[in-house]
Amino acid sequence: MFSSFFKLKERGTTAKQEVIAGITTFLTMVYIVVVNPIVLHSAGVPFNTVFMATIIATVVGTLWMALFANLPIAIAPGMGLNAYFAFSVVGTHTNISYQTAFGAVFVAGIIFVILSLTPFREKLIEAIPANLKYGITAGIGLFIAFIGMRMTGIITAHKENLVALGDLHSPSVMLALAGLAITLILMALNVNGALFFGMIITGIIAYFTHQLKFNGFMSVPAMPKELFIFGNPLTAFADVFQYGLFAVVFSFLLVTIFDTTGTMVGVAEQAGLMKNNKMPKAREALLADSVATTVGAALGTSPTSAYIESTSGVAVGGRTGLTSVTVAVLFIIAAFFSPLVSAISGLSAITAPTLIIVGSLMLGALGKIKWEQLDEAFPAFIIILTMPLTSSIATGIAFGFISYPLLKIARGKWREVPFLVYLFAVLFFYQLAFLPH
Repeated sequence: MFSSFFKLKERGTTAKQEVIAGITTFLTMVYIVVVNPIVLHSAGVPFNTVFMATIIATVVGTLWMALFANLPIAIAPGMGLNAYFAFSVVGTHTNISYQTAFGAVFVAGIIFVILSLTPFREKLIEAIPANLKYGITAGIGLFIAFIGMRMTGIITAHKENLVALGDLHSPSVMLALAGLAITLILMALNVNGALFFGMIITGIIAYFTHQLKFNGFMSVPAMPKELFIFGNPLTAFADVFQYGLFAVVFSFLLVTIFDTTGTMVGVAEQAGLMKNNKMPKAREALLADSVATTVGAALGTSPTSAYIESTSGVAVGGRTGLTSVTVAVLFIIAAFFSPLVSAISGLSAITAPTLIIVGSLMLGALGKIKWEQLDEAFPAFIIILTMPLTSSIATGIAFGFISYPLLKIARGKWREVPFLVYLFAVLFFYQLAFLPH
């Protein structure tokens, strides 16, 4: 049944391989169920409310991706977007409660759904020039490798150079480097599921070196008390007008569109699923995050996005929606094991080696960029450079979209640029120049 529904044979995979891929993706992204509530709690949102809203939004979006798009891509509340919600939208507007802000996210989600039902987002994927897509893939690779090294302390903040080598004798760094070495050796020996088994072995080492500690294993999840945390949908739309939240809605919409679109393109490219510059079942895939954003906002969490950690599952062979089903099921289970999940996700050294290695695999896209042509090479380069340095996929894409048409115009090739690229170059310029981000 699984084989025919998810087309396992057609994509050269097996149920076992897909399940291992799903577990790998889950382990690299499960930190969100702890980190997201902590970030949003700073804006006054109750921890348990965000915890369950995060899990429900993740399950809804990821199952949608699995069952309707058959892609190995997980959906969950996006890092960065939650900080923008907590510190820029709620934090800097004393007259805006978190309930009102969630209403703005809900409005952005509804608009997002409408756009996803039209050919607009699908056309956008096709309109992105090939070299920009390769730049997005490579940029995401550097970004997640950077995240892995930063989370564990392999690199740390530096006053003058921004980053510097961390303390190599700290327990977290030593554990991460040991996990990295073990995982690389397993990969060099062509062990199936090397990334997954690397995390398991690293976790065992962490336990016996007293870095991984458990304070209980199970807890009963607290279900949401209300269907709409901000009152009702009509109130949400009215509040956008009353408080002048148009810029907030626009920022959420623009960033989420390109965060998700860029990640999906990058993951699909890595999985070898892009055919003739098109993604299979693109419209169904793009609906996943818009539906999840709407559901999540209603229950109490920030906008969702396709997760770059999905690349870790693809790296161990995930090619179909069965990988995403596995991720969704594990998030449901996580709702009942929050102390256990909190302990594992709280020790980044377990998952960091996977992020670093997957980052290296994604840099294979660099070889496809036309480096000899400045008008093609520089926009890809600025995407690759900006994503890790700004910690934002959308910002990296913004710089690429702005520089690409400028260089094409300068070289007299303005007719080669699709209209949508011009349109979003203007929108991105406006967003970067005049809106908070």
